[in-house]
Amino acid sequence: MRPGFSGGELAYQQLCSEITVDFNDCSNQVLEMESLFLNPDYCRVDLAELLRAIQTQEKQKLHLTATIQVLKKAGRPSERVENHENCSFKIPMEHECVHLQEITEAAGTKEAEANAEYDNALKEAIRGVQEAVTAINEHLEEVRYEISALEIE
Repeated sequence: MRPGFSGGELAYQQLCSEITVDFNDCSNQVLEMESLFLNPDYCRVDLAELLRAIQTQEKQKLHLTATIQVLKKAGRPSERVENHENCSFKIPMEHECVHLQEITEAAGTKEAEANAEYDNALKEAIRGVQEAVTAINEHLEEVRYEISALEIE
C-alpha cells in the first residue's frame, strides 16, 4: 500500500484510473465520429460541431466534478482536523499544541472569510456542473432531432 493512502483511498484512486481510461476511449470514439462527419462523403459539419460542443461540455463537467471532490475531501477550513506532528510531547499522551492560538476578532474574521471562499468555490463548481449538464442535454436533444429527421428520409 502506498504511504498516506488507506485501503479505501487506494481503491478510489484505482477506480479513478479505470474511469479515466474509459473516458479516454469514449473520447477517442467521439473524435473518430467527428472526423467521419467532416469527411466529404458525409459532409455533416453540423453534427461534427455538435459532437465537439458535447465534448467541450463533458470536459468542463469532468473538471468541475473533480474540483468538487477535492473541495469536499479537504472540507471547510474551520472543520479541518489539525495535524499534531509538529507539536512537542513532554510526556506520553500530553503535548504542547502549536495550533493553539488566542481567539481574536481578526482570527475569527479570517476563518469566516476562508469558509466563505470555500462555500463560494463549492457552489460555483456545482453550478458549473449543472450548467454543463444542461448544455449537454440540449446538444443531445439536437442529435435526437437529427436522428429522427434521418429516419424519416
